[in-house]
Amino acid sequence: PPFSNLVRILDTSGFILLGLSSNPHLQKPLFAIFLSMYLVTLVGNMLIILAIRSDSRLHTPMYFFLSNLSFMDICFTTVIVPKMLANLLSETKGISYVGCLVQMYFFMALANTDSYLLASMAIDRLVAICNPLHYDVAMRPRRCLLMLLGSCTISHLHALFRVLLMSRLSFCASHVIKHFFCDTQPVLKLSCSDTSFSQIVVMTETLAVIVTPFLCILFSYLRIIVTVLRIPSAAGKWKAFSTCGSHLTVVALFYGSVIYVYFRPLSVYSVEDQVATVMYTVVTPMLNPFIYSLRNKDMKRGLRKLRDRIHS
Repeated sequence: PPFSNLVRILDTSGFILLGLSSNPHLQKPLFAIFLSMYLVTLVGNMLIILAIRSDSRLHTPMYFFLSNLSFMDICFTTVIVPKMLANLLSETKGISYVGCLVQMYFFMALANTDSYLLASMAIDRLVAICNPLHYDVAMRPRRCLLMLLGSCTISHLHALFRVLLMSRLSFCASHVIKHFFCDTQPVLKLSCSDTSFSQIVVMTETLAVIVTPFLCILFSYLRIIVTVLRIPSAAGKWKAFSTCGSHLTVVALFYGSVIYVYFRPLSVYSVEDQVATVMYTVVTPMLNPFIYSLRNKDMKRGLRKLRDRIHS
């Protein structure tokens, strides 16, 4: 039973996280790089949240979802990066079984919530462009809150199911995870249990949890493209598309790396997957504030207002 295995796990020594490189000369440079990226992520996303909260003109559904995406990105990177930084300066590079399961749980819950929030933002753009007269009714605050709560609930239930599934596995020989955090694929590769059923379940639920919001985003933008192409003026088309550019960039970065890592057989999992994982666990959360603010006049105004308030 999963819970008896979970009790057994409490009494074992744990795993070793090998990290991105075992070369001792690269540990300090990697520490400096990832610490810088983590600090930029924290500051950038916090500024986005504060700017949205401080400017009443940004109290709209799109920025409601954006502020929550920024909050999730802060939590998401905090689950992974501090432990990775500690291991870069440590000789043991260890993580307990329980710590590994906890990290896996929150990583999956927050990553999936990010995915659903990106889908919610696509729906917001769909309604705003294709049905603007009903926008205030369709995207009223109560419905936006329900979309957020639904995203969190589904994501946490999925994460709980995955962790209970992983707790059934036995680990006999190597406890060295060739990764910088406890992700499903590298942990599965270490198990001496028969993982064929687990692999099928993991792939099936990953399809359900990741592909569903992705298809929602794809459908939304197909509808948006059809609607925008009907706009007679070039200026009108550009204005409509310009509201979607930032979101599309983040979607491409996030889903591009996620699909590359998780929709391939376990047997071909390699170091390239670690690099791709860095893209959506560290790089994308760091770039989100820049992507959403550099070409967004409303966000620039909100950031200026926040700066003026701090200086005053």
